[in-house]
Amino acid sequence: MKLPAEFYRRPDPVQIARELLGKHVFSRVDGQLTGGRIIETEAYSHRGDDSMQLHLKRRGRHGQALREPGGRAYLYTVYRQHTLFNIVTNAADKTDTVLLRAIEPLVGLEVMEQRRGRTVKDPHKLTAGPAMLTQALGLTRALSGTDLQGDLLWLEDPGVIIPDEHILAGPRIGLDYAGPEAANLPWRFLVNHR
Repeated sequence: MKLPAEFYRRPDPVQIARELLGKHVFSRVDGQLTGGRIIETEAYSHRGDDSMQLHLKRRGRHGQALREPGGRAYLYTVYRQHTLFNIVTNAADKTDTVLLRAIEPLVGLEVMEQRRGRTVKDPHKLTAGPAMLTQALGLTRALSGTDLQGDLLWLEDPGVIIPDEHILAGPRIGLDYAGPEAANLPWRFLVNHR
């Protein structure tokens, strides 16, 4: 069952980031189904989080997704080469997002390998970072603004809740530009496989 729009439109991106662990994300790009279980996320808030200010200055179609109600994809490029997949959360006038950092591949492994240009012994290595994840799922900036209730890109709830003792929380990655306060917020969540 797809996650309903109301799931994304709640006011706490940190809670949503934590609750997305264990959910499944799928894409159907060029008729090819790929997807997996979300195992790492990061939360971003419009309040008290200087890292969001850069995103709010983005213009164009892909940045428009930030001005929509929660439940849309926000895809953008970093370092002029890596596309990242955030999920817009909260209300239209309260820009919050959750970055999907890693998934455990479950569907379409051969397609993911083709998109990544490599064959791997450990499928986790196909999607072990935010740029690898988007490449494996076939996501580009052109898909920014996609409604997550459609059949192109969506999330499902398999009914599994990850217990707190199996979740690690820590500072987000690569945010030195936003200052130590934003960089050190413990808003990154990771499923501990041990």
